[in-house]
Amino acid sequence: MPESSFKRISVIGLGYIGLPTAAMFASRKIEVVGVDVNQHAVDTINRGEVHIVEPDLDMVVHAAVHEGYLRATNEPEPAEAFLIAVPTPFKGEDHEPDLKYIEAAAKAIAPVLAVGNLIVLESTSPVGATEAMADWLAEARPDLTFPQTHGEASDIRVAHCPERVLPGKVMQELISNDRVIGGMTPACSARAVTLYKNFVKGECVIASGPRAAEMAKLTENSFRDVNIAFANELSLVCDELDMDVWELITLANRHPRVNILQPGPGVGGHCIAVDPWFIVSSAPEKARLIRTAREVNDSKPKWMLDKIRVEIESHLMMNPHKTAACVSVAVYGLAFKPDIDDLRESPALEIARLFAGDYKGELLVVEPNIEALPESLGAAVLVKATEAARADIHVMLVDHRSFKEMPKPVGQLIDARGVWR
Repeated sequence: MPESSFKRISVIGLGYIGLPTAAMFASRKIEVVGVDVNQHAVDTINRGEVHIVEPDLDMVVHAAVHEGYLRATNEPEPAEAFLIAVPTPFKGEDHEPDLKYIEAAAKAIAPVLAVGNLIVLESTSPVGATEAMADWLAEARPDLTFPQTHGEASDIRVAHCPERVLPGKVMQELISNDRVIGGMTPACSARAVTLYKNFVKGECVIASGPRAAEMAKLTENSFRDVNIAFANELSLVCDELDMDVWELITLANRHPRVNILQPGPGVGGHCIAVDPWFIVSSAPEKARLIRTAREVNDSKPKWMLDKIRVEIESHLMMNPHKTAACVSVAVYGLAFKPDIDDLRESPALEIARLFAGDYKGELLVVEPNIEALPESLGAAVLVKATEAARADIHVMLVDHRSFKEMPKPVGQLIDARGVWR
């Protein structure tokens, strides 16, 4: 096989990163076999449809499937490159990274590996995860050689190439963003560059190794988390001082060297809310600022919950004929950011879940990007914004585009995003 060619690629994990990546390669007329344990996802993709919301993804998947360049299955098949894009959850109360899905993916592809294959770990990973993956592969395939023992002469190339994309703009940013390439050897990095240059227009920046690439991704999101924590903490201070935090930030940002972000109900998603803990876990005594930022952002949902309860008490004082069970509350948005359907690590969902857990009144949920509520929300009802207008208390949690375009509701308002100012 020529060093520059990839005729068949396998993507392990067809979620919010894996499926767009698979679709992007397939759009370049490369055969892509996607692998996922979720049968619903496999069946949906094979119909040329998508099981997640991401602008333009549906069109690319539909074309790739019907042209024969993309298909999905439950079991890995031989390929020239394998991209692993599975979740990396926590275990225990100390937010220790759990590599069980990466390990399972490595062991799943091991039987079909062949000399010359490239394995890329795209999953958000703590420092050392790529090397651990290479060790699991070597244990499963002692007949093949790997970079940790045979360096440049290894049969298998291994690299870490993290995704750095914004949900809602994934299809554009996969192409335009620079890509960090962390191969276990220079030959591994070169092979990974060749792979990604099939669609990446940004620069492929070669790191000194997989650890640097892993840490770069964690650092980027920790930096963003710290900045968001400043805005969220500022919102708490302004509430204490009875000030408009959005006016304050607008004024402060007039300074040429100040750029304060906007506060919200917390921080969610599969990167910013997760990656900083991987740094804290690896150096708990040194990562004090990073830990504090995480704690500030993780505490914001409870603060929001307390604000809702105060508004209910206020409503009851103004309407003494009512009981708490008679007060209707509408929450707007469950996703972790605007205009997507991704609920992972969502502070808005956490607020709704905690509130639904002990509230006896009517809870209306407006989330235009999903078709059914998670079971964790109990008796809450998914409704359109027009139906939610009848609620007594309105809580803006996610500033979806459609929410910005609708009239401000009548009633008591709690606004975590500054939409109803």
